[in-house]
Amino acid sequence: MAEHAHPPEFEVLLDTEAIQRRVRELGAEITRDYAGRELDLVGVLKGSLLFMADLARAIALPLTCDFLRVSSYEGGTKTTGVVRFDFDLTQPIKDKHVLLVEDIIDTGLTMSFLLETLRLRMPASIKVVTLLDKPGNRRTEVPIDYVGFTIPNRFVIGYGLDLEGRYRNLPYIAAMKEPAAG
Repeated sequence: MAEHAHPPEFEVLLDTEAIQRRVRELGAEITRDYAGRELDLVGVLKGSLLFMADLARAIALPLTCDFLRVSSYEGGTKTTGVVRFDFDLTQPIKDKHVLLVEDIIDTGLTMSFLLETLRLRMPASIKVVTLLDKPGNRRTEVPIDYVGFTIPNRFVIGYGLDLEGRYRNLPYIAAMKEPAAG
């Protein structure tokens, strides 16, 4: 088994068991809400990869998986505020029930851009599931239909989220430690 360790300036925010339990709960809720329909999961790369894989296994429905990739981070811990399409869907979504799968909704700018863009493709429905919601940094409000966890306004890594491309493979979520008071 590989050693999973985060940098010393981070601390565990959500452990593996809590994440897996919540993903199973989300899967059950989505299964109930989409009963009798086929679902198209659309993962937002790269961060959603681990969450989407676990969520797909927790959904007891016929489904397809596709991915797209956008970027608003140029390395580091702050968003540029400008969303750029890097990789688009490989299949049409017209008349399909789409569930956008995101690792974290922070400013809301990326999700707002995605919803506007994907609605133009005329899906039957489009909803959003995010593992993490960080409302303290929101710049634009976006509808979030399923939330794994609401977290404070701290930079996080693990379970798909990265710091300059590293730490996505942590089986838990770690947050940058708060500066010591004083």
